[in-house]
Amino acid sequence: MNPSGQNTVVSVSRDDRHRFGKPAVGSIRLIEGFGVEGDAHAGATVQHRYLVARDPSAPNLTQVHLIPAELFDELTALGYQVAPGELGENVTTRGIDLITLPLGARLHLGDDAVVQITGLRSPCSEINGFQKGLMKKLISTDAAGRVVRKAGVMGIVVRGGTVAPRDRIRVELPAGEQLPLGVV
Repeated sequence: MNPSGQNTVVSVSRDDRHRFGKPAVGSIRLIEGFGVEGDAHAGATVQHRYLVARDPSAPNLTQVHLIPAELFDELTALGYQVAPGELGENVTTRGIDLITLPLGARLHLGDDAVVQITGLRSPCSEINGFQKGLMKKLISTDAAGRVVRKAGVMGIVVRGGTVAPRDRIRVELPAGEQLPLGVV
């Protein structure tokens, strides 16, 4: 939990081209069923290049990428320098353990926007090109032999709105059985 007791947006980012990182901006506009306005990964159908190659008509379950700022704190302690947006996320959060949220959890961002969590982001090998050895810090195996992915979560926009740094975040858990996140 955030020491202030609030879950907040730390930074927002977007890029109109498919590049590794995304520049931080003052605010982003989320569009229902589409994603981040002006971002290369926005669309009703898949936009990530490797997913388009598999099935360009598949629904886009990766419209919004979220990473907790606590990951950057952890990486800094290990000697890495990673700032919001540099791992390709659209929203950097503080106060929420994103990777432990159940499938279908909804994040209410600011006054209007709602993102429904669809799964974990699996870090790609380009991460080692960004900083050598970083991939091993973002994907590992726990003591029980389970793969742990720390590169954030992906979601879809279920209600549009503007999101900016310092916006509050409210977590809404899905009704019924809480299913763990898989990779999308």
